[in-house]
Amino acid sequence: MASTLSLPRLATWALGALLFCGAADLAAQAAPPAAKIAVIDVERILTESEAGKRALAELTALQKSKQEQGQALQAEINQLKQKALDGKLALAEDKLREIEVQVEEKTIALQRFSDDATRELTKRRDDVLGAVEQGIFPVINVVGKEGGYTLIFNKFRSGLLYADEAVDITETVIQRYNAATPAAAPAPK
Repeated sequence: MASTLSLPRLATWALGALLFCGAADLAAQAAPPAAKIAVIDVERILTESEAGKRALAELTALQKSKQEQGQALQAEINQLKQKALDGKLALAEDKLREIEVQVEEKTIALQRFSDDATRELTKRRDDVLGAVEQGIFPVINVVGKEGGYTLIFNKFRSGLLYADEAVDITETVIQRYNAATPAAAPAPK
């Protein structure tokens, strides 16, 4: 006995088939393109790009200068302490007290200097690194658009735990950034 489909069953089956095909077609049309992802190592950009190297050299020179100034103040304090120690038996009480006051004043001055130097270094670091950051973001955007990337992550500060080196575009970004950043004039001697 041959099985026959009744007209209502055939219509239902046909409608179901059409809906299934239509849904599959809609799903195919609505599916976003595959994501193209890259990562960059911001620390490498800072240490290897020309602008980053200049920024780090400027910060290092400022830090060294502040350390030398602080060490000079500390040396003055140490000399005064040694003078008081050496003169404990030979100097009058008022002279010893005068040296102790100088030690206290210079110690306070050293603390103030240290606090001011820390603030200055922090502000300068923020300014210098902020300038590098402002210069690098447009380059990253251009590289991202040209490369057709959907997402570009900061390799170590985005919560990313693993990235294949094949998706690391740091070298390309450094090259583009160096090309887009004018070379600095040599520092005066």
